[in-house]
Amino acid sequence: MQSKRLQHLLTLLALPDEYASFVSLYLEPLAATLDARIRRGGTSLIGINGSQGSGKSTAALFLKLLLESIYGHRIAVLSIDDFYHTRARRHELSRTVHPLFATRGVPGTHDIGLALKTIEALKHAADGQYVEVPRFDKEHDERRPRAEWEQLQGPFSAIILEGWCIGAPPLDEAALNKPINALERIEDAESIWRRTYGRFLAGEYQQLFDCIDWLLMLKAPGFAVVYEWRLLQEQKLAQSAAQASALLDEKQLAHFIQHYQRLTEHCLKKIPAMADAVIELDEQHRMTGLKVNQVDIT
Repeated sequence: MQSKRLQHLLTLLALPDEYASFVSLYLEPLAATLDARIRRGGTSLIGINGSQGSGKSTAALFLKLLLESIYGHRIAVLSIDDFYHTRARRHELSRTVHPLFATRGVPGTHDIGLALKTIEALKHAADGQYVEVPRFDKEHDERRPRAEWEQLQGPFSAIILEGWCIGAPPLDEAALNKPINALERIEDAESIWRRTYGRFLAGEYQQLFDCIDWLLMLKAPGFAVVYEWRLLQEQKLAQSAAQASALLDEKQLAHFIQHYQRLTEHCLKKIPAMADAVIELDEQHRMTGLKVNQVDIT
């Protein structure tokens, strides 16, 4: 049954056959580690950090499959993307704080209160109780109407929360003085945007991250590959005519990705020493190594 479900998920996500070997070598040992953690009791919150295009949502789905099919757990999967503020709220931030807040992604563009409320509801869901989970429509850049939120049935052994900045520690304020790319130098010359999202990160985002019981990082080789990975995502989306109008060309993408450079590089530097487990990735998205509690497993 597990192998059939595995193959179905590989097919559904259009993944190469070699991903099955990554599941066996890296995700199955992690699932065993997580099973031991979950059996301590309570509903564990498992965080997954990784840069854009690193495969966070894919890893989350396979960990859910393994934990449910092998160990009998019930797992809820959330993405921090589903907790973006409404477009109206982000536009308000762009008018009153800084225009760059119109672009979703950085701290300050998520409804952390809603995330905490949802996680709390999932943790305390009784047998058979349904919990509303918000979903975000990226094509229309808007939170879905409440009638379209997903209904997840409890109880849950664990909750997986994945996102590009999950677990990120506060930024060094002194380092914010110097821009690191053209976007910061030209569009945030007075450093208002980056200082403001830095304050959000140091404040309410730490409240959310403090709830995480166990953290996995999918570690990219460096920020340079993030552009290539995101370009690949755009090219895959190009196959969908429905989303063609929302796609970015290479010049637009090069500008867009600069919004996330500072915090992505910060995560790549800081989180490997903080995470409970780290999966190393190469430039082609392949998993190449696993550390659990700083010890090499493969």
